[in-house]
Amino acid sequence: MTPHQVSVAGEAFAACLFAQVGCDVLIQYGANQPDYDFVALLKEKSIRISVKATQLNGWGLIQSYKKGRTYHEAAEAWAKDQPDGLIFALVSFHQVPIGGAPRCYIASAFEISEHHKSARHGAGHTTLYEDNTPTKGVGKDARYKIPDLWIFSQQRINEIFRNH
Repeated sequence: MTPHQVSVAGEAFAACLFAQVGCDVLIQYGANQPDYDFVALLKEKSIRISVKATQLNGWGLIQSYKKGRTYHEAAEAWAKDQPDGLIFALVSFHQVPIGGAPRCYIASAFEISEHHKSARHGAGHTTLYEDNTPTKGVGKDARYKIPDLWIFSQQRINEIFRNH
């Protein structure tokens, strides 16, 4: 898929998952809307959702914040720039065959920032890997994996709505 197709497919898949767990989904009209891709409503509560989709083994969320900063500073600056209450749906098409379902994870900017900072034995990283174990360098043999807690599920959505 082209990057645009990955983005469109990721947003559609995430919206489908939120509808599947009982949310009403309100999608913004028009291309490249700021801050969020859709709003999920559940029992009178609403949450803005930003979808980040990839065909690679991770998401490059904070690279543009790294120049002149440590990995930790870049992660914190990225998180600070995110709108209050925004939740990220991370959709992965990495090694997903045509007709197969992508994987989806749900996390706040704070959770993502903290996870970035924990990479490479705590040295940090600019890529949020789905599952990676470096074979050399600072992070050698440190498995960097999306927390199981973030896996899209009814329980995770209920927790997100309860806490936001």
